[in-house]
Amino acid sequence: MKPHSFWQQLTRKPDVAQTLQSDHQLARTLTTRDLIALGIGAVIGTGIFILPGTVAATTSGPAITLAFVLAAVVCSLAAMCYAEFASALPVAGSAYAYGSIVFGEIFGWIIGWALILEYMLAVAAVSTSFAAYFANLISGFGLRIPHALSGAFDPAHGTYINLVAVIVVLIIGLMLSRGMTTSMAVNRAMVLVKLLIIGLFVVVGAFYIKPMNWKPFMPFGFKGILAGASLVFFAYLGFDAVSASAPEVKNPQKTLPRGIIGTLIIATILYVLVAVVLTGIVKYTQLNVADPVTFALNLIHQPQLGGIIAVGALAGMFTMMITMVYSSSRLVYAIGRDGLLPKWFGKVTHQLPFNALWTVTLIIAVMGGFVPLTQLVNLVNIGTLIAFAFVSLGIIPLRKHEQIDNHGFQVPGYPVVPIVSFLFCLLLMSQLSAETWVMSLIWFGIGMVIYFAYGYRHAK
Repeated sequence: MKPHSFWQQLTRKPDVAQTLQSDHQLARTLTTRDLIALGIGAVIGTGIFILPGTVAATTSGPAITLAFVLAAVVCSLAAMCYAEFASALPVAGSAYAYGSIVFGEIFGWIIGWALILEYMLAVAAVSTSFAAYFANLISGFGLRIPHALSGAFDPAHGTYINLVAVIVVLIIGLMLSRGMTTSMAVNRAMVLVKLLIIGLFVVVGAFYIKPMNWKPFMPFGFKGILAGASLVFFAYLGFDAVSASAPEVKNPQKTLPRGIIGTLIIATILYVLVAVVLTGIVKYTQLNVADPVTFALNLIHQPQLGGIIAVGALAGMFTMMITMVYSSSRLVYAIGRDGLLPKWFGKVTHQLPFNALWTVTLIIAVMGGFVPLTQLVNLVNIGTLIAFAFVSLGIIPLRKHEQIDNHGFQVPGYPVVPIVSFLFCLLLMSQLSAETWVMSLIWFGIGMVIYFAYGYRHAK
C-alpha cells in the first residue's frame, strides 16, 4: 500500500447527502423549548450553588460577575461555531460527525473518542455527587444508607458499591428508553423546579444585600477576573450536547442554533444573578466553603431555604445526567452507524438506538457505582476542549465544502471568530495539569488501538 493511499484512507470523508439521510429512522419530536431545557439541564448543575462562592473567595472577589460574563463570551465563540455546524449538518453524532465530514475519518474518531470520555465521565462523577446530596437530604429525616452501599469499591474502607449512583443512572436509562416525548416532559419539569429554586434564592437574597460587601469590587485586579474566567469557563460546558439531538429535532436549521445560543444566554444570566446576590449577602472573603449558598442562607437566618436548595441541587444533577446520557447514546449510535464501532451500536428499534443507549447506561452505572472518580474529573475538560478546538477550526473547511450549502445560521466575523475561538481553546488546554494530559494520552492510545484494530477496516 503506497504511503499516500494509507493517508487517504485515514482521511476518507463520508458523502454528505448520504449522511444527512442516514438517521431517517429516528423520530423528529423535539422543539426549541425542549432543546433549551436539554441545554439548561446540562449546563446548570450543582456548580451554580458552589462555584460563584469559592471562585469569588479565592480568585476574583465580587468581580466574579465579570468573570462569568467573560467566560460566557469565550464560550459563545465556540457556541456559534457549533450552531453553524448544527444548522449546516443536522446529523447525529455532534462534533464527531462534523469532524468526519470536514477533516476526515481519523479526526472524527479522535473527536468522538474524546467526547465518549467526556460525557460518560461527567455523568459518572455527577451520579456520585447526587448520591452524596441524596444521603445528606434523607439524613435530615433520620434515614441512612448502609456504609457498605455508600461508596466506590474500596473494601479497606468498608464500601463496596455506591448504590444510589447506580440506581439513578439506571432510572435515567429506563426513562430515555421509553421515548423522547416522556423523557422531555420529565426533563422540562425538573428544569422548571431548578429554575424556580434558583429564582427563590435570588429574590429572597436580594433583600439582604449589603452594597458594602461589594467593596473592593476587584480585590485581585484584572488578573483575578481572567483567572476566575478560566475556572468558571467549565461551568458552561454542556451546551454542545444540544447539537447531539439534531436528527430528532423539528426544523433543525432554525431550532438547533436557537437551542444552543439560547442555553448560553439563559445560563449566563442565572450565574451572574446568583453571583451578585451571594457576594452581596456575604463578604467574599468568607465564601471559601463547601456549600456557599447554604452558608449565606444560614447567615441571614433562612436555614429552611437550605433544604429547598438541596432539592434544587438534586434536580440540577438529574437533568444534567439526562442530557449527557442522551447525548452519549446518540454519539455511540452515530459511530456504530458509520462502522467505526460494531454495527450493533448503530441499530435503531422503535425509532430509538436501544443498543447504544443501554451500553452507555450500564457502563456509566458501573463507573459511578464502583470506580473512585476524583482523579478523572479533569479529563472531562480536556475532552470538551479538544472537541471545541476542532469544531472552531472546522468552520473554515465547512464554508469551502462543495456539497454543503448552508442557508441557516452562520458565524458572524468569519474567519476571525472561529480562529480566535480555536486559540482560546488551546490557551485553556495549556492551563490543565500534566497529570490530566498523561491520563488523556493513555485514553487516546486505547482509542487508536481500537481504531486500527476495528474501525479502520470496517468503516463505511
